Amino acid sequence: MSYPNRNKNNTEIVRVKMPRNGQMLGMVEEMLGGGRFRVHCKDKNTRICRVSGKFRRRQWIRPGDIVLLKPWEVQEDERGDILWKYRRAEVDWLRKRGFLEGFV
Repeated sequence: MSYPNRNKNNTEIVRVKMPRNGQMLGMVEEMLGGGRFRVHCKDKNTRICRVSGKFRRRQWIRPGDIVLLKPWEVQEDERGDILWKYRRAEVDWLRKRGFLEGFV
């Protein structure tokens, strides 16, 4: 079955989701179970982040993946929510433009 809007080889970048309004980039270090992950963030903090069930069923997140996260308002240095997982071509695009410098 062919899906017309799917990018088969992930080489063409149309739009990359960028951090805004307190969001930041992070790299998944470890899977903790129960939809939680240990994520090393761009601001040099390590947070325990959760993934909503809707997003968890659509995306498989593994250690080493680059994600977009939003820190919690209460425990902002310790906890957060994962909002987006970047594909390989998107990570290459971010790396070329310097968003991942000194981070990955």
